[in-house]
Formats: sequence, C-alpha cells, structure tokens
Amino acid sequence: MDFLPRAPFLTQPLRRHEDWVERFRKHEFPVLAVSAEALERLRADEDAVDAHLIGQTFDNDPLLTLKVLIHASNLNRMRRTNDAETLTSAVVLMGITPFFSLLGPQPTLEEWLAGDAEALEGVDAVLGRLERASRFALGFAAHRADPDANILHQAALLHDFAELLLWCHAPELAKQIRAHQKFDPTLRSKAAQQMVLGTDLMSVQKDLMRAWHLPAVFAHLLDDRDPQDAQERCVQLATRTARHSMSGWGNAGIPDDVRDIGDLLNLGPIPTMRLLRDLAGDPLARGPDTTM
Repeated sequence: MDFLPRAPFLTQPLRRHEDWVERFRKHEFPVLAVSAEALERLRADEDAVDAHLIGQTFDNDPLLTLKVLIHASNLNRMRRTNDAETLTSAVVLMGITPFFSLLGPQPTLEEWLAGDAEALEGVDAVLGRLERASRFALGFAAHRADPDANILHQAALLHDFAELLLWCHAPELAKQIRAHQKFDPTLRSKAAQQMVLGTDLMSVQKDLMRAWHLPAVFAHLLDDRDPQDAQERCVQLATRTARHSMSGWGNAGIPDDVRDIGDLLNLGPIPTMRLLRDLAGDPLARGPDTTM
C-alpha cells in the first residue's frame, strides 16, 4: 500500500467518524528516529539480514510495526496466504529485499513534530505506556507458558495505535484531549475524545484494522469489552496496569489490577506485585520487603 504524502496538521475536528478513518488510512505517518536509523544500517548490509533480526530490531516501535503489518496484509490479500500475525512473520511473508523496497527511508516522529515540545512530550507518554504494556503482556504470557507470547506482546504494543496517529495528524487536538484529562483525572479517554473529535479513537482504530485488513487476531485481542478469554485478559490487564502505573504504584486502580492479574496467573498479591515491579524494571522488585 502506498500512502499519500504528509498532509498539513488538522487543527479542527473532521465532520464525520468516517473522515477520521480515511485520513489515518490513506496518509503517511512517521516511525521513531532510532528505527529509521536502524533501518538504514540494515539496508546497507542486506545480505547479512534475516527476518528474525528485523523483528528483534523493531519490536518496540509500534509505528514501524503497524506500517509493516499494513504492507504484509496488502500482500496477503493479493497472494491469498495466511495472515502474518507478528512483525517477524510479516517480513518472512514479504521477503527481505521486498521489505527494504517497500520501506524506503522513513520520516521520523522527532522531525515530524519538531519544534512542538508539548506534542513530543504527549506522544512520548503514549509510546512509554505502550512499551510498558507490551513488557507486562509478554511477562504474563511467559508466566502462563502461552505459545502466542510474541503476538500478545505485539498486541499490547499496538493497543492504542490510533492515539499515536492522532498525535501525528492533529497534535493540537491531541493536546486538547490531554488537557481535559489533566484538568479532570476522572474523565475517561473515550469521553474526552468524543468532546474534542466527535468520535472516539478505539472506534476509529477498529475500522482502520478492517480497512487495512490487519490479522483478525488483533481485532480479537484489542477488544476491551470484559474479555473472558485468557489471552484477551492478558492484553487488557497489561494495558490497564501500564496506564495506572505510569506515575508510580499509588494509583487507586492498582489493587484491582493486582487482584485480577493474580487471578489470571494463579499468584497471590505479593508475588503478583513483585512480578509487576520486576517487569517494569522497578529496582525494588527483588527487595526482601516488597509489598503492595
């Protein structure tokens, strides 16, 4: 799929939900600068590169991961092959040389939002939350010996990709949503998005997944409606806990997170909290007096 060139930033909400879907679906978006630089290093030594190395290199960049999955899904439709459900399997489907051909030199997020410190801070917060959620999801899946651990890691990393796209296409509107939630911490994200955009980003995201023909597993794993499936719960709890713990472990939602994660993993409260702190890189994780 060829994206249209970058369009001017939106400063006013689009009229219809469908307009948001089309804007995000058709237009170019950036990747992290570290990924753009790594892509060019690998391109210069293509003969030494395999799909596993590419997957390892970019597995913490949700924007580049999303872009690769879109390209692979487009190829999958033409070839009528099975869905590529991870970054690595997408590269296997594409082939190394076509991968580099389809992904030329990439625009970077840092250049895309250059000069707008508030927007860079906002998008960095989303990226940090998604990376944290992906670590939680991988850790929970590993504890459960889930054979799809890599898919769960990636699903958590992509959980809020439409929010990233909003920062890329309409940073002023994203700032407004953030300001509403800072003013009223009890305001739910969906409500704040409806106030500013006239739609909510999870609905936009679901329609984008369909429009881009992304693997069905992501529609399944990114559905937050009271999941009963253990894999869905793994991604939901990882995402929820990452959101609650971004500013520390004092959030009022943490005890419920610990209880639900303990139920999922068959752990007591203190071992669950120790696991969370370990996955988060908390230096207290291995201390003898770790408590809730």
